[in-house]
Amino acid sequence: MEEQVQIEEQVEKPEQSPLDFKLFDLYDVSEIKVEDPGMKRYINLSPKLMVKSHGRIREKFGRGKINLLELFANLVAVPGHRGKKHKIITGHKTGKYNQNMKIVLDCLKIIEEKTKQNPVQVLVTALEHAAPRDGVTIIEYGGARYPQSVDISPVRRVTMTLRHIVHGSYDKSFNKKTKIERALADEIIKAYKNDSDSYSMAKKKDSEKQANSAR
Repeated sequence: MEEQVQIEEQVEKPEQSPLDFKLFDLYDVSEIKVEDPGMKRYINLSPKLMVKSHGRIREKFGRGKINLLELFANLVAVPGHRGKKHKIITGHKTGKYNQNMKIVLDCLKIIEEKTKQNPVQVLVTALEHAAPRDGVTIIEYGGARYPQSVDISPVRRVTMTLRHIVHGSYDKSFNKKTKIERALADEIIKAYKNDSDSYSMAKKKDSEKQANSAR
């Protein structure tokens, strides 16, 4: 009888897949929902113990294969231009991958403590709320240059919104007492709540307002 009970217990236990793990072994991404159908293709949340592509993904539209947290960490290292000027605001660190990803993970930890929710889901929802749909380009016709409203591609919406989040966070932390991790967390939470004080939400409104006037 004892042998039969032991056999039944062994049969009832479900087998665990070796690939069944969390992102950085911290965050469960299996139930995260991306509501925006256009951005869904370019928000990669594949669960890995370490997200690092080593720059190997270079094909066209290949950013959909790069993990969202890796894109975020790369923009933390080099936020990019502000218009025609390149503002140097990353002097507090050397741009190493470990430091960049540590900033991102510390930011997610702060978000989890404040919202009591999955911080990756909060980041995805903040991206959807702060991503502009329309933009403006310059058209030259007959020697005259004038603005023209255009739709922004989904991959540009993702990277542009991440860049706006980083820009707004650096403005509130550079040469100030606020650390970059806490500034990033505050900016993401404000975008998640559709707060008008968010820098990325303000940039979205400006972009769509200019597009409406240039139709």
